[in-house]
Amino acid sequence: MHSPVPDVVLIGGGIMSAHVGVMLKRLDPRLAIVVYEAAPDLARESSDGWNNAGTGHAGLCELNYTPPPVVAGAPVDVTKAVDIFARFEQSRQFWSYAVTHGLAPSPAEWIRAVPHLSFVRGASPVAFLRARHAALKAHPFFRSMEFTADRDALRRWAPLLIDGRADGPVAATRIDAGTDVNFGELSRRLLAWLGVQDGCRVFTGHRVTGLRRAAGEWDLTVRHVDSSNSHPVRARFVFIGAGGGTIPLLRATGLSVAHGLGAFPIAGQWLICDEPDIVARHFGKVYGPPPPDSGALGGPHLDVRHLHGRRVLLFGPFATWTTKFLHRTGRLTDLPRSIRADNLGTLLRTGAHNVVLTRFLIKQAFQSMADRLRALREFYPEARDADWRLIDAGIRVQALKRADAGRLHFGTEVVTAPDGTLAALLGASPGASVSTNIALQVIQTCFAQKLRAPDGHSRMKAMIPTFDTDLGLPAAAASYAGRSAAIDDLLQLRPRLSATGS
Repeated sequence: MHSPVPDVVLIGGGIMSAHVGVMLKRLDPRLAIVVYEAAPDLARESSDGWNNAGTGHAGLCELNYTPPPVVAGAPVDVTKAVDIFARFEQSRQFWSYAVTHGLAPSPAEWIRAVPHLSFVRGASPVAFLRARHAALKAHPFFRSMEFTADRDALRRWAPLLIDGRADGPVAATRIDAGTDVNFGELSRRLLAWLGVQDGCRVFTGHRVTGLRRAAGEWDLTVRHVDSSNSHPVRARFVFIGAGGGTIPLLRATGLSVAHGLGAFPIAGQWLICDEPDIVARHFGKVYGPPPPDSGALGGPHLDVRHLHGRRVLLFGPFATWTTKFLHRTGRLTDLPRSIRADNLGTLLRTGAHNVVLTRFLIKQAFQSMADRLRALREFYPEARDADWRLIDAGIRVQALKRADAGRLHFGTEVVTAPDGTLAALLGASPGASVSTNIALQVIQTCFAQKLRAPDGHSRMKAMIPTFDTDLGLPAAAASYAGRSAAIDDLLQLRPRLSATGS
């Protein structure tokens, strides 16, 4: 029977709700869980395969996770890369559990092994990459990472990067144990399992338009998108994982954490190529350094993707201007309607403190196709215009908090109500990759009593064997022997870590 007052309502039918819902249901099978998604189908916003890079973010190639030292000659700080790797390892463990227990069938359709490379040009960037490689290899997570500044070796790794390139210093690092993940397909499989469990339902075409506190629970107003009919729903716990739609809903709660909260959307675009002869020559995800004026948005990358049974190449992303908070179901009025007296100061301070980034975004938005192709040829010198086309991708909504006093903090953050009856996810990358860790944060904060139940710890341990271990500590990392066997077998990889670090 479906409970008239669900224990849990999940807003948004993407990767975050999928993980929170499935992990909670496996932790306590008695829970009644309902999912509401505004779009006509699931995981078609930021989780969709065309709307993100599909990189299993693990600090293997993302140069923005290891910024160059301020003082020349100082060691490269790899703290963030280690943290991201440890959190992605939890995702691999949970996905392995999901495959083994039939929660996410057909894994070959949503995860593949793809080498991850970092690529730089110029004497100073090459010196930095060499130092970065040395700092990363000192940690057990990255001991299999290779470095080369030899053009013949680079041509074997990624011929598109070298053929036709003028002389000059170039270098790359490579690690084979990277992944390409179709987060949309993974989300749909997890939610399909959840939707047929006792007490659980997954609704598409239903938009949550109201959310307010009521007698220790939450009253939601849910509108059927096609008919425009609305009905009330009461829930004991609410998780808002609606991407760009999260901030307006969080503000509607009246919680103090939402006071002064602003939002700024950044749309993305990709250049894509599906010419078989070209795609067959590139097998990897190759990340370059972030442009100096781009803040922490990340660097351009040339990626192989496996989408809908075929291989394609993506290059980008390119930022562009939008006032919508969601790619498919957003409205042009989203940004203007989000501005209130309490967050206007937040928006103005952020603009004043980030003039360089603002200029970069404006410049990106006014790029021509020729400009984008020139950027592509910095990676792939022999790229031909006719082989590439531009597509729109997802929308990233940056949360702007009053307490940050105009400083931008990219990444992901879970915010919760003081009584633990509501949680929301703010931010974007590396969100999908660390979705297991995000769901774990929600559970540890809002459902701690279930972890303390007689079988709670063992249930969570079965899902994530290292959920209570800090893998970022070198001693723990060195002794970690690989707990994602189903995924490793699928990817035909040895466990990425072993007691000897080999």
